[in-house]
Amino acid sequence: MTNELDVSVVVPLYNEEESLPELTDWISRVMQKHGFTYEIILVDDGSTDDSWNIVKKLSAENGNIKGISFNRNFGKSAALNTGFKKATGNVVISMDADLQDSPDEIPALRDMIINDGFDMVSGWKRKRHDPISKTIPSRFFNFITSKISGIKLHDFNCGLKAYRNPVVQHIEVYGEMHRYIPVIAKWNGYNKIGEKIVEHRARKYGQTKFGLERFINGFLDLLSIMFVSRFRKKPMHFFGTLGSLSFLAGFIITAWVIGDKIYRLHYKLPVRDVVDQPLFFLALVALIVGAQLFLTGFMAEMAASRSHSANEYLVNDQIGF
Repeated sequence: MTNELDVSVVVPLYNEEESLPELTDWISRVMQKHGFTYEIILVDDGSTDDSWNIVKKLSAENGNIKGISFNRNFGKSAALNTGFKKATGNVVISMDADLQDSPDEIPALRDMIINDGFDMVSGWKRKRHDPISKTIPSRFFNFITSKISGIKLHDFNCGLKAYRNPVVQHIEVYGEMHRYIPVIAKWNGYNKIGEKIVEHRARKYGQTKFGLERFINGFLDLLSIMFVSRFRKKPMHFFGTLGSLSFLAGFIITAWVIGDKIYRLHYKLPVRDVVDQPLFFLALVALIVGAQLFLTGFMAEMAASRSHSANEYLVNDQIGF
């Protein structure tokens, strides 16, 4: 079964009142030029400027423009995930609202999905208009992510991406995981992931919304997603294994301490009290930690069996749906 529209363009935004009219007009021109049926889904992530009023005005002027407004700022991942679930196009394009992504790339990205059979195509901003303080850490994280995930991409965090509609309907993007959507797609079974060099334009309006904390968060998110991708369905395999090893080590040390004391008592050798030996306390800690890890794994298994969507965001208003 195919969707009615050719393309859905999902645009998360936060305080981008200046760029929205130019961006939507540019997208519409590209779609009309190529004869695509389309929708533009603008997701206002709790903007504090006039962005939502502009979205409502644009929607009134162009029936292809739809809007979703959050009651507060939930983050880019939440905005993308909500927009994805509303998208009805056969191909879904995600792009940033700051005009640094070019809508002229959309036809080629769509072609790679439709004609080349990719599940997902990620943009690669090979030539970037960003300061070195941003590009160097970004390259480092992209390299590490590629090695760990096994996905050969140069730019995991590029906002310009294309997807088959089933991909965005089946993945959940939460927290700050928008940086690792290709990884999420892969461990949901969508393995045909491509890459296309895209234009990165200099920022025209406003200033970047991301600071140095994005690199710390990016590293933590990478650790999180690699853990979740391997153990989300079987947390006991991780916690249970560590707990069992810790408990076993504590048990062996305890047995050795007790056995050593019995041996010395039997042969009337000098004997130290068990509580005077550091190994006893090490064994005690290992036993307690092992039991706690095992219990954590058991509780995680119960939570996994009853898990539901992590993305329940409070939509304040929406238009066009």
